Amino acid sequence: MDLESIAKELYELPPEDFIDARTQHAAAARKAGDRELASKIGALRRPTLSAWASNLLVRAQPDAVAGLLRLGEGLREAHRELDREQLRELSSQQHRLVGVLARQARQLAAGAGHPVSEVVQREIEATLHAVLADPQAAQEWASGQLVKPLNPPVGFTAAAVSATARTAAPPPPTRSSRPASQDQQDGADSSVRSAKEQRREAERQQKVAQARQDAESAEQQAREREEERRRAESAQERAEKQLQAAEARSAALAEEVKAAQEQTRQARSALDQARRGLSDAARKAREARSGAETARARAQRIEDAK
Repeated sequence: MDLESIAKELYELPPEDFIDARTQHAAAARKAGDRELASKIGALRRPTLSAWASNLLVRAQPDAVAGLLRLGEGLREAHRELDREQLRELSSQQHRLVGVLARQARQLAAGAGHPVSEVVQREIEATLHAVLADPQAAQEWASGQLVKPLNPPVGFTAAAVSATARTAAPPPPTRSSRPASQDQQDGADSSVRSAKEQRREAERQQKVAQARQDAESAEQQAREREEERRRAESAQERAEKQLQAAEARSAALAEEVKAAQEQTRQARSALDQARRGLSDAARKAREARSGAETARARAQRIEDAK
């Protein structure tokens, strides 16, 4: 089998079976003399639970995969052209489809014996948003061989929501000729409206300031979580490298043990053969001694008869 076929087989397995299957394939490649393939197989990383669930979704829902990829192309095009109407429509589809697909992935994982937590569910959703935002992420996801969750570019979803929320300001009303009394009344009404508008504007500015503060806080938290994710990912990569080294050493030791067992078998066979030779030689020696004793006894009898 080639690397592509082996990788496809491995990433279709439950996470707990990945390492053993990878070790067996790598050992088979080494036995066949293809050390380069064995090294590449050993470098394949076991998927996280959310990545495995995402891979399940890709294999189980090919039509949904194609739909999400098309939606991602449309969203990215709308972003480039700043098409607010298109963004509004596609963003609505985005949230609905991501929610549906994330739930399906969760159900598939549970059906395969691996219920996922809310944290893992959010990682699946983040992966789907990344697929919509980034064509490279979309290609990686569609391969069905993810090893870790994907993250969308910062601001992708927020930009879509912001763009869909903007609307054109209404044109100012035109003023026609009316009686002075009506103008006075309008002036009074205008003063009242002006006071109300000022209050509304003050309230709006306060809400905007609060929203900006909340956004900054959320971005700070996002940066902190991203840093934590990077640290965790680095720790995972170090652990996986250690595991790969241990597995390689284990495989080498297994080969050494196999060779030692063969040497032991050969030595045991030689010992058995030597023991049989010794037994045969001892039998012949006994027979020779017995013959010699018989000959001496006969000679003695002849001598005594004189």
